Formats: sequence, C-alpha cells, structure tokens
Amino acid sequence: MNNKTYTIFISFIVALGGFLFGFDAGIISGVMSFAGPEFNLNEIQSGWVVSAPSFAAMFAMLFSGRLSDLIGRKKTLIFVALLYAISAILSAVAISYEMLYIARIIGGIAFGAALVLAPMYIAEISTAENRGKLVSLQQLNIVFGFFAAFLSNYFFNKYTASETTFLTDQNVWRWMLGVELIPALCYFIFLFFVPKSPRWLYLKGNFEEAKKVLTQIHGVERGRLEIEIIDSNIHTDKNKAALKLKDLLKPSLRFILIVGLIIGVLQQITGINAVYFYATSIFKQTGIGTDAAFSSGVLLSTISVLFTFVAIYLIDRMGRRPLLLIGTAGIAVSLLLCAYGFNKATYQLTTKKINQLEFSESQKLLPFANKVYENDLDFKNEIKAALGNNTYNKNDGAILEKATKINANLILIGILGFIACFAFSLGPVMWVLLSELYPLKYRGLAIGVIAFINSLISSLVQLIFPWELSNLGNALTFFIFGIIALVGFFIMIKIVPETKGKSLEELELELLEKAV
Repeated sequence: MNNKTYTIFISFIVALGGFLFGFDAGIISGVMSFAGPEFNLNEIQSGWVVSAPSFAAMFAMLFSGRLSDLIGRKKTLIFVALLYAISAILSAVAISYEMLYIARIIGGIAFGAALVLAPMYIAEISTAENRGKLVSLQQLNIVFGFFAAFLSNYFFNKYTASETTFLTDQNVWRWMLGVELIPALCYFIFLFFVPKSPRWLYLKGNFEEAKKVLTQIHGVERGRLEIEIIDSNIHTDKNKAALKLKDLLKPSLRFILIVGLIIGVLQQITGINAVYFYATSIFKQTGIGTDAAFSSGVLLSTISVLFTFVAIYLIDRMGRRPLLLIGTAGIAVSLLLCAYGFNKATYQLTTKKINQLEFSESQKLLPFANKVYENDLDFKNEIKAALGNNTYNKNDGAILEKATKINANLILIGILGFIACFAFSLGPVMWVLLSELYPLKYRGLAIGVIAFINSLISSLVQLIFPWELSNLGNALTFFIFGIIALVGFFIMIKIVPETKGKSLEELELELLEKAV
C-alpha cells in the first residue's frame, strides 16, 4: 500500500463515525413508525426521542476536543466507537420511553465527538494538498450512512409484512436500531489499526514516535517537511489554551463570526434533519402508503449520495459562494413547492375505503364517511379523536393512503430537490468555509461555538417538527421552512465571501481588513 492509499485508508476509517451518525439519523425515521405506537408516545415525546442525539451532541462538541488533547485523538475515538455500540444495544432492548431516550443520549455523545474529532484527526495526518478532499470523506460517510439506513428500513418493513417471519410490528424497530451494532463494532475494531495523531504526539513531546508515524504515512522526505510545519506552528497551538469565549467578539473577528453563525444556523433551520429523521412519516402524509414511503426514503438517500459527489467535484472549481447561493435558492423553491402541494390536497374516506381498512377499530370511522376535508390538520384531528392516538399512529399510513387526494409526485420532487440542493451546498460547504474563515489561533474555538449552535438548532427543529405537523399542518410547516431559506438566500448574497483559490494567510488578511 503506497503512502497516498494508506492516508486515504486511515482517513476513511476515522470518518466511519460520520457513517454511524448518518445511519442513526436515517434509521430513526422508520423506527418511530413502530416505536411511537409501542410506547404510546405523543408528538413532543416522539420529538425528544428523535432529537435526543443532537441535543447531547452539541455538548459533546464543546468538550471532546479538549478531552482528545488530554488523552489523544485515537483513544477518544475508540471510546466514541464503544459508546456507539452501547447505544445500539440499549436502544434495541429498551423497555420504556425513558430507556430509549437515555440510550439515544449516549449515541448523541458519540455523534458530537465523532463529528468534531474525525475532521481534526484527518487534518492532522493530511498534507495541505489533500486535506480538503480527505476531510470531505466525513460528509460522504454521513450520506452513505443515510443510504444504508433507508435501505435497511425498507427491507425490515418489507419482511415485517410477512406472517412467516419472526419480525413483527412489536419487535421490528428493535432490530432496526440493533443492526447499528454491526458498523459500530467494525468502527471500534478498525480504529486500533490507525496510528496516533502525529501532531498530538508532537505536542506531548513524543518527537520520535511522531516522526515515525509521519514517515509511515507520508514517506521520509514529506514526513520531514511535515515535522518542520508542525514545529513552526507549535507555539500557536500552545497559545490556544489561553483563549476565552469573549475573544471571538473582538471587532476584527466580528464580520467572519457573523458569517459563520448565519451559515451554521441556516444549515439546520431550513429543516434538513427534520426531513431526514421523519422522511418515512412525511412520505406517508402524501397517502402513497407505508411500503412506498420506505422505498422513497431509499431514493432520497441515493440522491443525497450522488449530489455530495457533485459538491466534492465542484467546490474547488466553481467556488464556495456560487454553490451556497444556487443551493439555498433551490432549497427555498423546493420547500415552497412542497407547501403548495400539501396545500392543494384534500382528504375523504368513503364507506368502501373504510371497509377496506384491516384494523378492528376501523368501523369507528363510518361517521366520517364521504366528508371532504380541505386540509390535513382537520382530517387527522378528527380521525385521532375517533380512534385514539395509539390506534391512529399504528395505522396512519393505511388511513392516509385511502383518504388522501394529492399530487404525490409534486411532493416527492420537492423533497428530492431539497435534499439534492442541500447535498451540494449547505451540507458540505459550511464545514469547508468554517475551516477557511478563521485565523489559525481562533479556528478551533470559533468552529466549536458554531458547531454547538448548529447542533442546538438541529435538535430544536427535530423536537418541534412532529408538533408542527400536528398543530400547523403540512402546508404551513413547509411554507415556514421555505420562507426561512428564501430570507437566508438574500442575506448570503450580501455577506458570504468567496474563498476559492486563496491561501489561508490571504484570507486572514482580507477578511480581517473587511471587519476593521
């Protein structure tokens, strides 16, 4: 294995934490269709179960970097992989809402730490020439994780329908969550084969081991050059410990801090994780049926993978600013298209369709036969009142399939357009920009703060999304997300700089001058 291949191999292993993040985020969209009725969860409880990892992740993001400074990147990542495995096991055997929530909190700690540590480790073993591509492997792993999760959900749902299988509505969600143990254990085992971070070894005074690792990764000549680069920056790293949060409020940093915060907030407040985490539920709202909803999730994740490759190809050719602006405009149009489609939907159950429903309480719906509802909110509220929350949640896919008259293709185009535009813009470009905007001395602190706020917004969006669907309706929920994206587009036209083709030193001078 040559040096280039070895570096890619190491980076890919470390970035598997992103795969597990994407896998969990995707798998939960199918899980809640079964776990929600199992524990009779209301909308807020469902939101807490889904958003728990993001809530825990934002705190892990603040402290994981410092922990890895103390015990090492590799040891911290191995501990993170162990937490992934523990979370998968506890989630699969959860006997209550509280246990499921705690299990997902544990997973969230792993997510937050992995999302910060993997890029840090990869950057520390990379050269300047290949750093961008290697760091982007994490984003690629995240979307691969989503793809694997939706594919897994599709097959679990398909084989649950068979009466001869051991999978049932009561236990299938446990298998959905438990299967995450397999990649978690692979991640845990493979991490023992990656070297310690040479930069961390150098900071700890283990110069000989650091040189040995660098030679192993890059070869003798390039390894010697990397040691010289590390040596020239060591004093800057030591000064980072003295930084305080208020240092980010300096006038010279104000402009780039505002840019980073706006992009960090916009990435999540447009609802990307709500769509990912609740994809199956959203597609069921269109009345296409449960099976089609699961298969649409596979299509959604495939689009995400393809357009992430588009981002990797274009980001150094087209530039960061054009990708962000084109993508955000596309996100706004796609979300507003969804809002329009849901707004035009009507809902009606005929006596014939009610009799075709296969659950015992279906006859309670006969008083609503032939009544036409102009929006999903009124329809779902009356049906829930008649059946009860638990019965409705178990059969919502079948009920909506019978009752909904909607242009489902329009909604599908809107959702897939949103995912595609996000995958080549706000998704990967945000992290690239954050690594370029800030001076080296402040970079770690600034990215940590913005990642914390980014994760906070993500958890809040996931938490309230089920409540929005139940209290505001599908159309208004997507309209709000679309308007937020549109406002964000016009703000970014004004403030987002182009960083393509400029050295970090050039950017530091240019952007700090803009703030003065």
